[in-house]
Amino acid sequence: MTSTKRMVYTHAPSFPEVIFQSPIPHQEKIGWQVLCGDTGQWRVGIASPAEAQLADNAEFEQHDCPELFLLLWGKMTLATIEDGEIHHHKLQIGKPILVTAPHTGYCPDGPHQGAAFVVERDTFRTEYRRANDWFSDGKER
Repeated sequence: MTSTKRMVYTHAPSFPEVIFQSPIPHQEKIGWQVLCGDTGQWRVGIASPAEAQLADNAEFEQHDCPELFLLLWGKMTLATIEDGEIHHHKLQIGKPILVTAPHTGYCPDGPHQGAAFVVERDTFRTEYRRANDWFSDGKER
């Protein structure tokens, strides 16, 4: 099987304009929505995966900077690749997790049945690969 790898570069400003001191519209049942940010500094969004299990995810992603996740509601799991293994991190409301490893997310109770607040930089690089392409042996996990 051919290895897959793609790079995406996000450049400032990488978020929509908003009206200050007003509620920011959020779309329900969308996998990822950037809400707002501070040009050249940070941006925030809401992640609510449509995938219900790890096997539903085509790719893992890794940014060239840390990314913070904080569960807002429901159930959501982050799968990370660390030390040659896949780890499943069940997010807990009120307990943020800072991620630097290749990762992907899923909602074990079904599509969009959980949502996390996400903080990341306004400018960054993201590498995407299928799960087995992150391992040197290329074996399915």
